[in-house]
Amino acid sequence: MSSQTLGENISRPEITNVSSHGVWLLCGDKELFMSYEDFPWFKDVPVGKILNVEEVSPGHLYWPDLDVDIGIETIEHPERFPLKAK
Repeated sequence: MSSQTLGENISRPEITNVSSHGVWLLCGDKELFMSYEDFPWFKDVPVGKILNVEEVSPGHLYWPDLDVDIGIETIEHPERFPLKAK
């Protein structure tokens, strides 16, 4: 007997921790870390605004309260995307 996945994945991205070093994010089966050094948009922001995250398309996250959108690949490999906010 084999199971087949039906429908779409309804799991939402979830912020699991906000620390003095950065933000931990659970997206699907991946737990990712966004340091404030690589993702300065999240530093010194009210936690409620960080918690409000949506996956607008597969592999693409959006924080509407901050008007920030980031691809999962950027989070996994920030060294490939060196542009940062000033």
